[in-house]
Amino acid sequence: MRQPTMPLERVAEVAGRLERELAKAIVGQQRVVREILIAFLAGGHCLLRGVPGLAKTLLIKKLAEAVDLKFNRIQFTPDLMPSDILGAEVIEEDRATGKRIIRFIKGPIFANIILADEINRTPPKTQAALLEAMQEYQITVNGVRFDLARPLFVLATQNPIEQEGTYSLPEAQLDRFMFNVVIDYPSAEEERRILSMTTGAEEPIIDVVATGAEIEQLHVLVREVPAAENVIDYAARIVRATRPTGPASDGAPEFVRTWVRWGAGPRAGQALLLGAKALALLENRSVVALEDVRAVALPVLRHRILVNFQAEADGIDADQIVSRLLDVVRP
Repeated sequence: MRQPTMPLERVAEVAGRLERELAKAIVGQQRVVREILIAFLAGGHCLLRGVPGLAKTLLIKKLAEAVDLKFNRIQFTPDLMPSDILGAEVIEEDRATGKRIIRFIKGPIFANIILADEINRTPPKTQAALLEAMQEYQITVNGVRFDLARPLFVLATQNPIEQEGTYSLPEAQLDRFMFNVVIDYPSAEEERRILSMTTGAEEPIIDVVATGAEIEQLHVLVREVPAAENVIDYAARIVRATRPTGPASDGAPEFVRTWVRWGAGPRAGQALLLGAKALALLENRSVVALEDVRAVALPVLRHRILVNFQAEADGIDADQIVSRLLDVVRP
């Protein structure tokens, strides 16, 4: 095992300062901020679901300011094309020589932190433009590959209350998101603080906490955190218990066979372990605990479990199934 490139104390310090800097602009939502930071430090991507006006855009913008990384916002609309995200080749004429050359103009995907706002408002063809970037950290245009800058963090938002004019994300793309984070309304006290903060003249100043190079070191360090065999076994048993049929469904409880159409794949197990490792580092621990796996299970699994018609008729959603699984699949 390679020697860690950053002391463990520095990791907890960076995480704590990031949370404090974000708290200057974001009131409450500690769980949401923590889950987004876990995915960010683990090198994953996030899907953020919530109604309008809950500071989803502000949160990701302030995160980019706190780590001094390039931020781009892409507003997904029905007429958005893949080239609007990736970039396009244009023909230019040299006025001196009269020769024409083809030049590639980079799209907004060439940044470190990408906000894919209302990603379900654009057709699947354009949604799929992000797939290669999210998984391979590169894009291909007309057979030519372009490497993307690192770190790369994609946070996509969805509005759950509007269904007209939207396109559901394909399961293959949902699986590329490490976490699916749900943001809810603030409490009464938090809402009063929001109104007080956002209707005044002062703008919160976000201090830079870490550089892009340090974030890349954190990604490496997260993977170097050891996980005991019982922790790996527990993560595998949780994932396998989500599958209702087939040889990989051993250990699936009866309610999964009744309500689940399709369970989580191996990428979910990877996300469980990486999320648990990042959480351990955030809490200044060098070893993953079983409770770390349980703590990240809901954001990891809620978008990877597809319920069937029976579950919809019974009023059961993926969150309820994950909660029941954690009660049944014990460490």
